[in-house]
Amino acid sequence: MDNRNYQISLKGRVGLFCLFIPVFSASVLMFAGCKTTSEYRQDADKSAYNVIQEKQEAAFGRSSDFTIERPSDILRRRLLIEQGLPYSGEASLGTDQVKTIDDWPDEEYPKKDGLESGRDFVIKKDEALQLNLIQALQVGAANSSEYQTKKEAVFQKALNLDLQRSNFSGTLEGGVADAGLVMDSDGTKKAQIRAPKGNTLNFSKKFRNGMTFAAGLALDLTRVLTAGGSSALGISGDASFTIPLLGGNRYRDAENLTQAERDVIYSIWEFERFKKTYAVNVAGDYLNVLKQQNKVENGAENYRNSIASANRTRSLADAGRATEIQIDQAVQNELKARNGWISAIESYNSLLDKFKTRIGLPPDANITVDRTALDVLVKATGDMQAEILAEEQDSSSEVVAEGEEIKLAPPDNRYAGDLEMESSQAIELGLNNRLDLFVAIGKIYDAQRDIIIKADELGADLSLNNQIRFDQKGYNLSNGTGELDLLNDFEFSSLLTLDLPFNRDEERKNYRSSVINLEKTVRDVQNKEDDIKLSIRNGLRSMSERRESFQIQTMAVAVAEKRNTSTQMFFEAGRAEIRDLLEAQEDLLTARNNLTAAIVEYRVAVLGFQRDTGLLQIDENGLLLEYSPEKGGS
Repeated sequence: MDNRNYQISLKGRVGLFCLFIPVFSASVLMFAGCKTTSEYRQDADKSAYNVIQEKQEAAFGRSSDFTIERPSDILRRRLLIEQGLPYSGEASLGTDQVKTIDDWPDEEYPKKDGLESGRDFVIKKDEALQLNLIQALQVGAANSSEYQTKKEAVFQKALNLDLQRSNFSGTLEGGVADAGLVMDSDGTKKAQIRAPKGNTLNFSKKFRNGMTFAAGLALDLTRVLTAGGSSALGISGDASFTIPLLGGNRYRDAENLTQAERDVIYSIWEFERFKKTYAVNVAGDYLNVLKQQNKVENGAENYRNSIASANRTRSLADAGRATEIQIDQAVQNELKARNGWISAIESYNSLLDKFKTRIGLPPDANITVDRTALDVLVKATGDMQAEILAEEQDSSSEVVAEGEEIKLAPPDNRYAGDLEMESSQAIELGLNNRLDLFVAIGKIYDAQRDIIIKADELGADLSLNNQIRFDQKGYNLSNGTGELDLLNDFEFSSLLTLDLPFNRDEERKNYRSSVINLEKTVRDVQNKEDDIKLSIRNGLRSMSERRESFQIQTMAVAVAEKRNTSTQMFFEAGRAEIRDLLEAQEDLLTARNNLTAAIVEYRVAVLGFQRDTGLLQIDENGLLLEYSPEKGGS
């Protein structure tokens, strides 16, 4: 076809050209401007959230609030601004503070005044913001980048499922030709159509049995704007449907939808598992900060006692009751105590910075933790400590005769917590509740489906392709001659395509790989099961060890306090060496630190056990809902 069929002189056909320009423009607006980008984004959100709610109910029998839209005033940004912290630029404050570039498509995104969060916190520039454990969990859920990324992963899977579903419900698309003005060699302006077809309307749909259907209707601009008197109406259409009779095509399209459905469930399970792990990590970091804070306090008290002991030794030396060597020992111990105190402070600050980053806050933010959580833990053990000390006094009167065999008392469960159950019971709970195990088991079914598809591809591919075409070109626009012959303008064709399995090397490789993948998937389940059993058994041992340590350190603190008091009295009476007093003070410091560590670590072990068995639940705000054996749940 030469260029004359694509060009038209404006002199002779201005009316016709002017007639169709508005039509083309209206078509462009109709197809390209049906919705704004903001409306498309909101539609995507609505579809994805509906999918997530649907799959939450399928996964857990209930749904919960879920959104990936972050508040504009998260605590991180408020701290940067209101505490006057340094930051690199607009991106440090959030997406809504970043200047948009030219041709930005969505005026409503990012919002300058989005959702509100954290307004309950009162931030003062020169004062530290104190967080309790519940607040820390809530702040982490709203501010942590890791938390946000995990939520977005669920959202992306939901979007993909929505797309796959739309492919099976049918899609409608439209478009126009690329038209423009050009200058001919004689200086005449011409209209040029750069595509053989213009306005189009297309519909396509997939079916679960592999059949596809497509239909299109087009207004051919090259025929409408053709020079001379042979212009035709230029309306054409076609419809085709393909039916796979043999081969992997029968399953492949439906498989994409099936896998997308399952991937959303997997992502929801994985996110719930992440929430449990994250909450335990936050609680563990928080309690470790409190433990180190207590260590600083104990170190400060020990430092004061060391200073007092050094001063007392100097006074005794002035009275002739202590030697220069004893003064040096006391001063040396004072310096050691100061070093330990400073080291404890720096360790506390490092742990606090780590905790701040864990919950998504700047490490240089002025934040402190509320030690109420530690006080509650210590108070809860008060009765148990009294009982342990009473039993120790009763047993201390029992003296083993010389030469008699000393029998070692094995660990017992007298003070065992409610969750210190039999290993078999704990493992059964874990296997019934671990969401990551559910994902691993689900992937076995995915691998089995893949084997079926790959095996079907080894055989012959047989498909039936049918097509109906309509091309109206007999009616002349310039003089109105010709007839619209709708019946004779239709064409029908049917083609049976057979691909015999003469060469299936690639398909053979794919099939064998799918079988190997099934074996690997089964091993993944076995490995996951063993990992769960190992983590649960280690969790039970950890709780038992920390509980025993608590009992031992309870007695150790009592002995150390008694020893420190008596040694102090003996030293002042001249009946003990300064070395004895210094050792007693150091042992008291160690015993107190170890007791606090045992209390905190037992609590962390309990939370870890609930995480490893899958019994711990986390609400939409990131708060802990702990398992109660008496109630059989949270």
